[in-house]
Amino acid sequence: MNSTIFLFSICWFALCFYKLRFSLHMLQIEGYKNEKYIEWTEKNKDKVYTQKDKIYTAICIINTVFFLFAVTGGKNNITQYAMAVSVFTSLLLIFKYKEKYNSKKPLVFTPRAKRLLAIAMGLAIIDFIILVLIVQFVSKDFVKFFPLWSGFLSIVYFFSSYYIIGANFVAQPIEKNIHKNFYNSASKKIKNMTKLTSVGITGSYGKTSTKFLTAAILGRKFNVLNTPDSYNTPMGISKVINNDLTDDYEIFIAELGATKVGDIHEVAMLTNPKIGILTSIGPCHLETFKSIDNIMRTKYELIECLPDDGIAIFNYDNEYVKKLADKTYKEKILYGIKNADKADVYATDIVVGNTGSKFTLCINDSGTVECETKLLGEHNILNILAGAATAKVLGLSLDEIRKGIADIESVEHRLQLIDPGTGVIVIDDAFNSNPDGAKAALNVLASFKDKRKIIVTPGMVELGDHEQTENEKFGENIAAVCDIAILVGKKQTAPIQTGLQKNGFDEDNLYVVNSLNEATKVLKKLTKVNDVVLFENDLPDTYNEN
Repeated sequence: MNSTIFLFSICWFALCFYKLRFSLHMLQIEGYKNEKYIEWTEKNKDKVYTQKDKIYTAICIINTVFFLFAVTGGKNNITQYAMAVSVFTSLLLIFKYKEKYNSKKPLVFTPRAKRLLAIAMGLAIIDFIILVLIVQFVSKDFVKFFPLWSGFLSIVYFFSSYYIIGANFVAQPIEKNIHKNFYNSASKKIKNMTKLTSVGITGSYGKTSTKFLTAAILGRKFNVLNTPDSYNTPMGISKVINNDLTDDYEIFIAELGATKVGDIHEVAMLTNPKIGILTSIGPCHLETFKSIDNIMRTKYELIECLPDDGIAIFNYDNEYVKKLADKTYKEKILYGIKNADKADVYATDIVVGNTGSKFTLCINDSGTVECETKLLGEHNILNILAGAATAKVLGLSLDEIRKGIADIESVEHRLQLIDPGTGVIVIDDAFNSNPDGAKAALNVLASFKDKRKIIVTPGMVELGDHEQTENEKFGENIAAVCDIAILVGKKQTAPIQTGLQKNGFDEDNLYVVNSLNEATKVLKKLTKVNDVVLFENDLPDTYNEN
C-alpha cells in the first residue's frame, strides 16, 4: 500500500507540474502581470478547467464518497480498490497531458520562469503535506484514509493553476530586486559612455519598423546597435545594454514600449536618449491606458526626458502627435507626407508598387534626393522619413541617406513580401495590427492587380471601447479589396463578419476557423497560381478559441 501511495503522490505532483507549466506559459504571454492573467482565466475557463480535468476530479470525488460510505458500513477492505481507482485515473490523465497543446510561441524557461515554477510547485508541496498531516491527525491512519485525501487533492489539482498567481506574488520582492540591480547597472553603464548618442523611439505603432530602418540608414556612417525585435521593456533593454553595448558603438537605438502611464519615463531614464522620435498615437493598448489622453501623456514622457540640448522628432501627419509637437519648445524636427508644407522632412512624387516604392526625399536646408525602397506601403515611407530626420540631425549627407534607404530590408512579419516560387505570393504582416496598419496592408494588397486576393486574420485586439467599431470597419475594408476572407476565431472576429456583411461580401468566400493551423489547411485547398495572400496579425496563444 505504501508503494501505491508513493506512486499516486508522484502522479499528483506530475499533474500539478503540467498544469502549472501551462499556467506559467499564459502568465508569461501576459507579461507576468497577475491582473492580466486573472482576466484571461475569467475569459477562458474552458482552458483553465479542461474537460479532462473535470472528469478526473469527478471520478476521484465519487471514489472518495463510495469509500466513506463503505468504511461507514464496516467494509474496511475497500481501501485497496479505492487506491487503485485513484492511481489509475491519475496515470490516465498524465497520459492525456502527453498530448501537446498547440502553441505559436512556446514557453521560454528564462531564469524568472524557472523561479516561478519552482515557487508554485513549492506551494503545492506545502498544501500536500498540510492535507496529509490533517488527515493523520484526525484519523490516526492516513494510509487507510488515502482515498479520502486523494479526493481532496484532486480538487486542489483542479484549482492548481492559481498557484502560479501566488508564486508571482511571492516572487515580486525577488524580481524587483533583480530588476533594480540589472536596471541600475545598465543605466550607469550607458551614462558613462560619453561618446555614444542614444536614440529613443516610441509610439502606439511603427516603433519597431522605424527602429530597424533608422539603424540601416545611420549604418552608412556610424557603428550602430539597436535593440532586437520588440525588446522594449526595462529588463529587455537593460539586457542589451549590459550584454551587447560596447565602446565600439557610436549610436544606440532603443524602442521604448509602454502599457501604462509612467512606463516610457522609466525606459527613457534608462536609455538616456539625446534624440527622441514619436511615431504615432492611436488606440493600441487602450484596455490598459483607458484613454487616448493617457496614451498621449505617456508617449510624451520621452520628449520630457530629453536633455536641454536634445532633439525631438515628430510624425506631423498624426493628429495626436501633431498636438504634442505644437506644444513642444525644445528643438524639434517635423516629418510627414500629408502635412508636407509644415514639415522639415517630407516626401513628394510618391509611387507605391507591389515590389517597393519610389519618392523624392525633401529635407529643409539640405535639398532633395530621389529614393527607392524595397518596403511596401506608403506608411513605410513615413517611417523612413523618421529615419531620414534622425540622419539629418547626425550629419549624414543626402547621398548617404539615399544609399541607406536603398539598403533597408523588409522587417520580418511587417508587410514582408514572400515569393516562394509557387505562383502564390505571401504578404506577411502578422506581427501585430492596428487600424492604420491594417488599412495600409489592405492598400498594399489592392496594388496587386489581376490577382485573386486572400486575407487571413484574427482581427485587432487591445483597442478598448474602439475594438468592435474598428474591427467592423476592417471588415468593410476587407470586403472592398479581398476575394476570399479566412477569419481566425468565431467570437473574436464577429465584428469583422458584420462589416463584411454590410458591404455585401459573398458568404461562400468566407471561412471562419478556430486556429491558424486550421486556416493553413483551408489555404492549402483554396490557393492556386496567381493568388496573393495577406496574413494580417497573429494573436498570441491566449486568444486561441480551440
